[in-house]
Amino acid sequence: MSSTSGAHLSREFFDLIKAIGESRSKQEEDRIIAREVLTLKNKLHPWKKQTTAPSATAGAAQTNQNQHFSTKKKQKEFLVRLLYVEMLGHDASFGYVKATELAASPNIFHKRVGYLVCGACLSPEHEFRFMLVNQMQRDLNSSNVLENCAALLAVTRVITADMVPAVCGDVTKLLTHSNETVRKKAVIALHRLFQLNPEAIPAHEFVEKLRRALCDRDPAVMGASLCVIESMATHDPSPFKDLVSSLVSILKQIIEHRLPSDFDYHRMPAPWMQMAILRILAILADGDAHASSECYEVISDCLTRADVGANAGYAVVYECIRTITKVYPNPVLLDAAAESISRFIASRSHNLKYLGVTGLASIVEQHPKYAAIHQLAVVECLEDRDETLQRKTLELLYKMTNPVNVEFITDKLLSFLEATTDMFLKRDLTNKIGTIAERYAPNQEWYVRSITKLFEISGELVSPQIAHNLMTMIAEGEEDESEESNMSLRKDAVELYASLLENSTGKNMPKVLADTVSWVLGEYAYLSTEYNLSEILEYLCAFAKRRGPFALSSTRRFLISAIMKLVAQLGTCPSSAASVIDEFSKSSDTDLQQRCLEFQNLLTNASSILGTVLPVDASCEDVDAVESLSELDWFVAEARANGALPYSRPIDEEDDAEYLAGRGRVKSVQINITPYEKPKDPREYKVDLNRNAPRLTPGQGSTYEKARHSPSDSSSSFVATVPEVAPSISEPSLIVRNVAHVWGKPVPPTAPAIAPSFSLGSSQPPPTPTHGGPSSQSGYGGWGEKSSVAQ
Repeated sequence: MSSTSGAHLSREFFDLIKAIGESRSKQEEDRIIAREVLTLKNKLHPWKKQTTAPSATAGAAQTNQNQHFSTKKKQKEFLVRLLYVEMLGHDASFGYVKATELAASPNIFHKRVGYLVCGACLSPEHEFRFMLVNQMQRDLNSSNVLENCAALLAVTRVITADMVPAVCGDVTKLLTHSNETVRKKAVIALHRLFQLNPEAIPAHEFVEKLRRALCDRDPAVMGASLCVIESMATHDPSPFKDLVSSLVSILKQIIEHRLPSDFDYHRMPAPWMQMAILRILAILADGDAHASSECYEVISDCLTRADVGANAGYAVVYECIRTITKVYPNPVLLDAAAESISRFIASRSHNLKYLGVTGLASIVEQHPKYAAIHQLAVVECLEDRDETLQRKTLELLYKMTNPVNVEFITDKLLSFLEATTDMFLKRDLTNKIGTIAERYAPNQEWYVRSITKLFEISGELVSPQIAHNLMTMIAEGEEDESEESNMSLRKDAVELYASLLENSTGKNMPKVLADTVSWVLGEYAYLSTEYNLSEILEYLCAFAKRRGPFALSSTRRFLISAIMKLVAQLGTCPSSAASVIDEFSKSSDTDLQQRCLEFQNLLTNASSILGTVLPVDASCEDVDAVESLSELDWFVAEARANGALPYSRPIDEEDDAEYLAGRGRVKSVQINITPYEKPKDPREYKVDLNRNAPRLTPGQGSTYEKARHSPSDSSSSFVATVPEVAPSISEPSLIVRNVAHVWGKPVPPTAPAIAPSFSLGSSQPPPTPTHGGPSSQSGYGGWGEKSSVAQ
C-alpha cells in the first residue's frame, strides 16, 4: 500500500511536480526541467563529478556520500522523475541504461519501474531493447507470478517485430498457467505479438488458442479473449462465425447474474463484457438471417434488464440499439430500440441526448420511417448549447431528410447556419443544405428561393457549381413541365432578384449571388410585371457603380452584359447606362474594357443591328457554325486584288492527314521503357588519333594516286604519293598539330618529312615515320604503331 500512496517518495519529487504545475509559461517550465536534468545526471552518475584521483580517505568519504544516490530505492524515484522529463519533451537518454539495469532487479517494484521507463522512452530501434530480451525470457519462465505478470506487460510495450520469435514460445506456455491473472495477461500479450508479426504465430493456431481462452473457467480470462476476438472479427469474421451460439450462452449467463459479484458495476453484471459480446454479435450476424435469429431473444432480454437508471446500464442499452440496427431486421426489436431512443432524447442530460441522437442516426440509415416520430425532438436538440450535441444533431437531420420533410428541415438548417460563427461548421452545413435542396426539392420555385437564401447567408462558401446548376435550371426549365410553367419560374426568379437589388442599398451582396442576379435579370427582365425594364436597368447601373467585396472584374462583366442587353431591349441608352459604359471602357481589365468599347461602337455606328447582336432570351439557342465562312469572300477577293498571295496548304501533307484522321486530337505520348544499353568498360576503348588521317590505300579516286609499276624494277614496288591537299572529312577528328607530346618518349629532332618509298619485296623493315609527317599521327606521340603503308 505504501508503494502506491506516495509516502516512499522524497520531498524533492513533490516539489518538482508542484513547480511544473505552477509554471506560467513554457520558458519557465523549460528552466525547471533543465535544472532537474542536471540534478538527475549528478545523482544517477555521481562518479562523473570526480575530476582528480582522490586519496584512500577521500575515496571512502566520497563512497559514503554517493551511497545515498546509488541505492535501488532512490534509483526508482529518479527514473520516475526522468519519465516526467521525457513526457515534457526533453532528452533523458542519459538514464536509459539505469532503467535497463533496474529491469533486472529482483525487487518486483524496481523491475516494474524499469520496464515502464524502457517501454515508454526507448525508440523501436534502440539497442537497449535487445538487452531486455534475455531478462524478459527469464521473467517469463520464472516461478514467481509477479515476475511473470511484469514480463507480460513489458512484452506488449518493449518487443518489436524482430524480437517476436524469441518470446513467442514462452508467452504461449503461460496460456496454461495455473494463475488466472497470468493467463489473462498472456492472452493480451499473445494478441500483441500476433499484431506485430503474424508470420511468427499461424492464424489458425492463434484462433484455436482464443477459443480455449473463451471457455476458460475464470471470467477474467474469458473477458480478455472477448477483446481479442472483437479486434480480429472486425477484419475477418469468418473464423468466428460458429461462435454465435457460445457468445449467446455467455451473455445469458451474465445478464442472469451467474458471474461472481466482483464483476458487477453499479448493479450491472459485467457491463463491459456485455458490450463486448454485443459488438461481436453485431459483426458476426450482420446480414446473416440464421445467426441473427439466434440473437433476437438474448438482445431483447439484455435491452430490458439494462434499463436500471445507471450510466453503465445506458451504455449497454446503446450497444443493444447499435446491434439491433446491424443484425437482420426484426420489427419488434426495432420498436423497442425506438422507444429507448425516445427516452434518451427526452432526457435533460446532454450525454443521454447525445446517445439518443447517435442511436437514431444509426436506425434512420436503414429504416427512415422512425425519423418522423422523433423529428421535433431532434430539432429541439439543435437549440441546445452543447456544441457536440449540435453537430451530431445536424448530421442526424441531414440523414433523416426526405421529400416529405425537406422544407421543414432546410428552414431549420438555414436558421442555424445564419446564427453560427464557426466557419468549419458553416462550410460543412452549406454543402449539406445544397445537397439536400437539389436532391429533395419539392418544386423549382422553392429550390430557387432556398438556394438564393443560401447564397445570402454563406456567400463565398457556396460552391460555384451550385450557382451554375441554378442558372442552368432557370434557363432550360424542367423537361416534364410545360413551357408556361418554365416561364412562370423565370418570372418569379426575375421579381425575386429585382427586389433584392432594390433593397440591397448599403448592403454587401456575395459575389456568387451578384453573378446570378446579373445574369438572370439580363436574360429575363422583360418577363417581370412588378418592375419595368427602365427600373431594373437603373438598379443594375446603381449596383455596378458600388464598391465592395463583390465588385470584382468577373462580376462587373456580368453586370455590363446585363446592362447592354437591357439597353438593346429598350431601344435607347439612358444616361446612367452610358456613364457606366464610359467608366468601365477605361478599366484595367481588358475583357471588361473590350466589352464596353465594342458596345460604344455598336451604339454609335450600328445601332440598327443592336437587337440582332444582343437577342432576347437566346441563352439556350444553338449557334450554327458556317465552316465555309462565305461572308468573308469579299475580304479575300479584295486582298487578292491588292496583291496578296492565295492560300496554299502545308507542304507536309502526311502530318495534315494524320491530324485530320485523329480529328485534331494530339497523339497520345507513350513512355519508352526500353532500357539503356549497358555501358562498356572504358578500358575497351582505344583512341585512334589517325582515324581521320588519309590512308595510302590504292583505289581512292583523285585523292591518292595509284602506284606506278616500274617495269625495270624486278621487285615490283608501289610508290605512294602524298597528296597536296587533304580530303575534307565531315567526321569529327582530334587535332594534334602543334601540340606538345607529353606521352611516351620524347621525339628526337629529325629532318623534314619526305614521301616514303620502299619495296614490298625488300627484307628491310620500313622506316619509322617521323614526327610531323602524314603518318606520324598514329599511336601516342607518333610511337607504337606502324604506318598504314606497310602492308
